[in-house]
Amino acid sequence: MAIDYTVIVVYLVGMLAMGWWGMRRAKSKSEFLVAGRRLGPTMYSGTMAAIVLGGASTIGGVGLGYQYGLSGAWMVFTIGLGLLALSVFFSARIARLKVYTVSEMLDLRYGGRAGVISGVVMWAYTLMLAVTSTIAYATIFDVLFDMNRTVAIILGGSIVVAYSTLGGMWSITLTDMVQFVVKTIGVLLLLLPIAVVKAGGFSEMKAQLPTEYFDPLGIGGETIFTYVLIYTFGMLIGQDIWQRVFTARSDRTAKWGGTVAGTYCLAYALAGAVIGTAAKVLYPKLGSADDAFATIVKDELPVGVRGLVLAAALAAVMSTSSGALIACATVANNDIWSRLRGKITGGDRDEVKDNRAFILIMGLAVIGTAIALNNVVEALTVAYNLLVGGLLVPILGGLLWKRGTAQGALASVAVGGLAVIGLMATYGILANEPIYYGLLSSLATYVVVSLATPATDPAVLAAWRERLAGRAPEPRSEPVPAHQ
Repeated sequence: MAIDYTVIVVYLVGMLAMGWWGMRRAKSKSEFLVAGRRLGPTMYSGTMAAIVLGGASTIGGVGLGYQYGLSGAWMVFTIGLGLLALSVFFSARIARLKVYTVSEMLDLRYGGRAGVISGVVMWAYTLMLAVTSTIAYATIFDVLFDMNRTVAIILGGSIVVAYSTLGGMWSITLTDMVQFVVKTIGVLLLLLPIAVVKAGGFSEMKAQLPTEYFDPLGIGGETIFTYVLIYTFGMLIGQDIWQRVFTARSDRTAKWGGTVAGTYCLAYALAGAVIGTAAKVLYPKLGSADDAFATIVKDELPVGVRGLVLAAALAAVMSTSSGALIACATVANNDIWSRLRGKITGGDRDEVKDNRAFILIMGLAVIGTAIALNNVVEALTVAYNLLVGGLLVPILGGLLWKRGTAQGALASVAVGGLAVIGLMATYGILANEPIYYGLLSSLATYVVVSLATPATDPAVLAAWRERLAGRAPEPRSEPVPAHQ
């Protein structure tokens, strides 16, 4: 294992070095939070694919393939569909807004009254997303070093917090680009063909497994529909995804670069399902489907290649973790703390220090929560249910329906969020009913309250249209006073 260890250690040291380099570039709020809005198509595509394909997509995607066969690709496939929809229909307009957070977009659209409550919901989502990614370090480091779970979380989490705190989005962008390359080589070019060959090829896999393993809809129509609601729609509105859109050099880069990344996600989804199906042939009686990835890597890959593939899994987890962490810190500082404090900050350099401090604080909170929490699936489900149930309607409504009002948006967030929480308590966290009924209640509330309240000020809508068209200057970075 010495060669495998060397590959991993070199990779981790490289991540820290890029964090140090990114610190030298991040001299303003724009550089620190959105990489100066300067990413070209190649860098943008690679980093966008890296953030959406995390540990759940890699380890979990292989596990679903092990459990359901080729239809296990649907979870990651719906993530790719969401990224494609965002890129084709919304990303150009989002990029032209020149904001830093989703809540700032809501304030621009509705007139400055939606920020704190939407910020709290988005903060809860990004925090839990970062926590679930951080928990995944335990699985990878256990395979590598037979390491204690708590020590593994602290080690992996500390590296991500370190490079994210040092250089902000520049560090995360650079590390994500490396992680994208490592994932492509490790999972698509090495693990996928080796797994298929070890399983005897597709003909042997078909002979060994039940026919439902090769049914594209074998996982079930209701499950696929729920994946679409949670993950496809979640891709449209998550702060972690929007913050990457904000890094694009132009609206054209956001549209076409994101389309390339979404297409890559579809290929990655199918690869994970095929690897899991091959693992089912090789190891038909694993205790847990989520052990399939680690088992096939540990037992079937040659020395050196094994280290690279494990580095690929580590890359998948780190990219999602760092993206969720900076999103969580950005929301906590810019949408919650700054607004509650009500003070005007004193310049870009001070704001860089503030945001850097929040990344460190949120990073420590993420590590602590990850140590205390055990069920990754439940945590991720809570995060996406809150996000989609509480924020999907007011965000898409603001982009698509000019009659939507601030009162309708706030009521929609409150009713949808509370409905999801109450229904999860009633039906169970993993039930489908919370997202179904929570989303319907949010939509009904948004429409009814918006129609029952005065239309949005024409001046606000005119300014909003100017922003969407890219004809207005970047908004001020200080918080909107509470009386506006």
